[in-house]
Amino acid sequence: MKDKTTAVADTDNKTGMNDELFAAIAGLIQQSRNSIAVQANTTLLVTYWNIGKLIVENEQHNNLRAEYGKKVLQGLGKKLSKKFGKGFSRPNLHWMRLLYVKYPNCQTLSNKLSWSHYCELLTISDDSKRSFYERECENARWSFRELKRQIDSSLFERLLLSDGQANKEKVLQLAQKGIEMQQPSDIMRDPYVFEFLGIPENKPVLESELERMLVRGIEDFMLELGRGFMFVGTQQRVTIANTHYYVDMVFYNKLLKAYVLIELKRTKLTPEAVGQLNAYLNYYQTEVNDEGDNPPIGIILCTDKDELTAEYALGGLSNQIFASQYTFCLPKKEQLVAQVLRLINDNEQENLQ
Repeated sequence: MKDKTTAVADTDNKTGMNDELFAAIAGLIQQSRNSIAVQANTTLLVTYWNIGKLIVENEQHNNLRAEYGKKVLQGLGKKLSKKFGKGFSRPNLHWMRLLYVKYPNCQTLSNKLSWSHYCELLTISDDSKRSFYERECENARWSFRELKRQIDSSLFERLLLSDGQANKEKVLQLAQKGIEMQQPSDIMRDPYVFEFLGIPENKPVLESELERMLVRGIEDFMLELGRGFMFVGTQQRVTIANTHYYVDMVFYNKLLKAYVLIELKRTKLTPEAVGQLNAYLNYYQTEVNDEGDNPPIGIILCTDKDELTAEYALGGLSNQIFASQYTFCLPKKEQLVAQVLRLINDNEQENLQ
């Protein structure tokens, strides 16, 4: 007796249908749907932008005071909502108005980003910071949830603080281009934020337990790592002189074309940890790398590091090894912003001398 799958296959063969024809038609339909979705999204953004333009022009023409302007939006929102639904309430009209104010040239709106993306971006008052998240959202194709998470984790400030040399040129570079993946140091963040694990900051966690939790939350972990990462595996074996060692986590970054080896430490940075990871990198360079792969990169994620230990332990190595702290809680934005401003001011003072 034939099973259902065999019966379907027989039917397909009798009608002359083949897999290649089905795949071609399915691909065409999917492409058409994607195109329609992009067109619909673009039309929606342009419509909202034009509504915002009309609101601003009405304010300027009638010289409306701020308080009176709110009442106008409230009355307009009620009328439009009755006719077209909740999408045109006063809060949404506020975002449409702000869309026009912040993006006076409609051509600068990206059809890769949705209205929800732009509403989140418009909550950022700093133009450079907003531009950075917009560029990176396009580059990395973040969902709305991922964009919100990156903003909440203060990614912009963390990147500015990663190498301790925040300056206005770096701010401008991030705002215009997002993260440029050109060299190993471009993947680094300090600190890394693992708030998605739900672990209290002061709770002791074994390295093996932390590794298991990161694997379970691999999508969030890779979002925190940044663009271009592909997960290879955990506890990847390295055999040296008939002795087996194990790398905690291994990724491959397709933008840098390099393996990235991560060691998790529930202690502060130590020279021993650096030496161990350096041996793993030498092994990968010799035994694992294929033609076309760049030298592997090592990252030690630790609970703390002092600059002197980092300087002596990491200095003079032929391999690219970086050390970064991690935290289980979202950083306090006010402290990060203050650190960035302090570094920028220090940089300007040095340039004046």
